[in-house]
Amino acid sequence: MKHPDDDNELFDRLEAEMAADSRPDPGADVVDLDKARSARTGSGDPMTRPAADASADPTARVMVDRPTPAAAGPGYLGRLAGARRRAVVPVWLRSTAELRTALVWVARHYAHTIGYHALRAPVYAARLALQAPTGAARFVGSTMRWVADREGEPVRLAAVRREDAAEYLKLSRQRDGRVRLRTLVMVLAMFIGLGSALAIYVLAPGWLQTVSVSAVVLALGYAGRKADDPVIHRAVELPKATKLTSDIVLRALGALGVPAINQAQAKGRDGFEFTAPITRDGPGWRAEGNLPYGVTVTDVIERRERLASGLRRPLGCVWPEAVSNEHTGRLVLWVGDQDLASAPKPAWPLLKSGTVDLFKPVAYGTDQRGRWVAVTLMFIAGVIGAIPRMGKTFLLRLLLLIAALDPRAELHTYDMKGTGDLDPVGEAVSHRHGVGEEDETIQYALADFRALREELRRRTKVIRSLPRDICPESKVTSTLADKRSLGLHPIVIGVDECQVLFEHAEHGKEFEEIATDLVKRGPATGIVVLLATQRPDAKSLPTGISANAGARWCLKVMGQTENDMVLGTSAYKRGVRATMFAWGDKGLHYFVGEGSDARLVSAAFVDAPGAEAVAARARTVREEAGLLSGYALGEAPETVTGPACDLLADIAAVVPEKEERVWNERIAARLAELRPEVYAGWKGENVTSVLKPHGVRTRDVAGTTDDGTRTTRRGIVRADLLKAIAERNQKPGAA
Repeated sequence: MKHPDDDNELFDRLEAEMAADSRPDPGADVVDLDKARSARTGSGDPMTRPAADASADPTARVMVDRPTPAAAGPGYLGRLAGARRRAVVPVWLRSTAELRTALVWVARHYAHTIGYHALRAPVYAARLALQAPTGAARFVGSTMRWVADREGEPVRLAAVRREDAAEYLKLSRQRDGRVRLRTLVMVLAMFIGLGSALAIYVLAPGWLQTVSVSAVVLALGYAGRKADDPVIHRAVELPKATKLTSDIVLRALGALGVPAINQAQAKGRDGFEFTAPITRDGPGWRAEGNLPYGVTVTDVIERRERLASGLRRPLGCVWPEAVSNEHTGRLVLWVGDQDLASAPKPAWPLLKSGTVDLFKPVAYGTDQRGRWVAVTLMFIAGVIGAIPRMGKTFLLRLLLLIAALDPRAELHTYDMKGTGDLDPVGEAVSHRHGVGEEDETIQYALADFRALREELRRRTKVIRSLPRDICPESKVTSTLADKRSLGLHPIVIGVDECQVLFEHAEHGKEFEEIATDLVKRGPATGIVVLLATQRPDAKSLPTGISANAGARWCLKVMGQTENDMVLGTSAYKRGVRATMFAWGDKGLHYFVGEGSDARLVSAAFVDAPGAEAVAARARTVREEAGLLSGYALGEAPETVTGPACDLLADIAAVVPEKEERVWNERIAARLAELRPEVYAGWKGENVTSVLKPHGVRTRDVAGTTDDGTRTTRRGIVRADLLKAIAERNQKPGAA
């Protein structure tokens, strides 16, 4: 932009130069041109030149954009090293699973087409036979018109209307010659045809006569077909999608209402810079390019509905996404041929056969391009969030079925919704299984969670005791899981509607503490926690859990808060928005995990009968390996809610009468000294959690530390402990 003072400065300079020219020159100096050139080119920065000393002339202009030398930037080899090479062999051809899936689809397509038409072949033949007379009449009529040169009649009539005798005589002579030639051809064809027919009738065998007559009848029937009633119908209705072109993309982007794009297109520019040709990518088209400066991919994702309208495609076909290793203005637009929710999907590979190694990736769904997406359940903790009726429970059940197909895995399944959706897995293979939110189920789950916490502690000791060459990374491996003597087999915990546990009035805090510990330390010891909830808020998913769960599955949610609660902070701002899913997008979700950015995945659909079949196969494998246990065998869990001793009596023993109030951390230290085999490693938090079910309330207790400092910490009142013991003794069946 031109500054208002520039004109004044220009006139002042011209006036000064004119004044200098008008003054007499006292003399001239001889200038060394070589030195002047070297001084002028010695520095690219005007501030370093003697003639451009800013301190001497504060009003001197400073160059901001320096001249760029020709050798700036990476050289040829540097550009080659940073180049991205496109795959020579397509992805679907490099993947055995995808190639097999593609071949199966092609084989099924043509097998269906052949079977469809083979079944209807008699109907086709009958219809063609009925249309044969009409075809014969059309054949004779067209032949006579050809012999009589009827196609030239309009031209001759036009010459008559113009009364052009010379042209008419010329056309008549031409017509007479054509008619004589075509009549001769027709007569010869009739003799040859009749002769051939007579020869076949007299000399040919019966099957050849039948074939010949049938061919003639079918040909005449085909000639007599109606344009609006074809004899042969399509066996498969292929989807029809308009080819994606640059004009369509630019039209759609211009309809978004983004000011920068509209301004660019108003000035005759495209408003979008294509960085690669528009190509086929799976069952759809892929366009990639740069948005205008200041426009991000998030701006486009926010207007996905407008984008679909501009492309004239269903909403489920349009999927804009960012490129993780590029700037935020690099857009990849994938437009599918069919709506993702209704497009046919390949069958889950494990539906009919196969087992699983949980330490390896397992396919569980497909992306919008129809490619399989795999998940590795080991070394993770996962969270599944969605509003009701969007496929959350089905997804959790699918992941549990994957775990069930590894015979080494020990499953702990809890359906807190109470509808029995997890029963196919729980009844067949689960070591522990609970349904509903009744008190019996809560106590059952609490005892199991306490046992899992003790199992976690045991596993850490086992891993710590193993030689470094056997366990070099201090975590469970597939080889260690195979060693039954170590007891390091995978443990998979699946809880549907986990908010029922965490929001429980009496035991919610303890469930939260144990689950948080399992989520934080469990993955390295072979314990996997999968939690599903339809209320992804701070109460349903405590911060300690949501912040440490490495795998996230987010189906449709209603707002930004719920979206970020499941997918991670700022996911909504980065354009990862599960709020854009429609009501019909069942099972469609964003998956965060496997060391990559959020991916759009449609989970494989396995209904209840299919889940029962897979679980039955998993049970058979476990029975053969001798690994079926717990609930699946009808075994009741041990009715131990805490240490295998009288906890209240032990605490009363370490808290003398003179001590009316005592800190929990001191109780933990004294218990560890009393029974090290039971209470070793206990802290104040452990005392708090185990006393809560007994009704002993912890409170702030003032006391003195070992160095004499007066402070307040969490503790108990001995009178409350004695009261709990007395009440328990009055009720022998109490815990």
